[in-house]
Amino acid sequence: MDAVIHVLRCFEDDDITHVEGGVDPVRDAEIIETELMLADLDSLEKRLPNLQKRARNRDAEAMAQIEVMEPIMEALREGRPVRAVIPAGQEETVRRLQLLTSKPVLYVCNVEEDAAAEGNAFSRKVQAMAEAQGAAVVIVSAAIEAEVSQLEDAERREFLEGLGLKDSGLDRVIAAGYGLLGLRTYFTVGPKEARAWTITAGTKAPQAAAVIHNDFERGFIACETVAYEDYVRYDGEVGAKEAGRLRIEGREYVVQDGDVLLFRFNV
Repeated sequence: MDAVIHVLRCFEDDDITHVEGGVDPVRDAEIIETELMLADLDSLEKRLPNLQKRARNRDAEAMAQIEVMEPIMEALREGRPVRAVIPAGQEETVRRLQLLTSKPVLYVCNVEEDAAAEGNAFSRKVQAMAEAQGAAVVIVSAAIEAEVSQLEDAERREFLEGLGLKDSGLDRVIAAGYGLLGLRTYFTVGPKEARAWTITAGTKAPQAAAVIHNDFERGFIACETVAYEDYVRYDGEVGAKEAGRLRIEGREYVVQDGDVLLFRFNV
């Protein structure tokens, strides 16, 4: 699964002209969405004749696809994106159509440096639009990101804190993207390296172990689990265990975002 990211200009600058003659991020988002809907409609209209030909020969798969596609095409003609009209139970069928407006949306508001922490009037309009759509919003300043990319870690943290920011815009875009797609991260930590692994929300421990290696799932016994916050607070695995924050979890455990795991398995 993937998402569509709209980067919207949310700042005034007389030295930077706008193709539409003025700054209006909501208008810009609507233009982009219209173009994507037209592309989706064109894609479906090109596929339809072949499916109709197969359907006349009683092809069950073609008939099922047409049944899903026709109301979607009607919605697109009415100016509604696919994500707003996906029939219940047909999510996987629609996903296979690979339509642009079926994907979740993340709006990235590019604001001036002074508005990076709180946003501005433009970004607030985008947030109101996103709330109505069930979309996600991140506020960034491209000017700040350009400066941050040139700094070492310690200098970066100090620079961001001085602006009232905890994380860089890129980090916040990544986090928002993960949330939008229902992704989670867990960690494995050893003497030589620490690794982050990506899973979907709701993944149980054996299936999470399979992300590392299929053998881990086949021979899964249990996993030692400690939350990231506790791992840091108690200075690692030993301290977390002494504080009673390390647990042994079984096959039904749903891995949580930020878990630090040690898998026990036998193949």
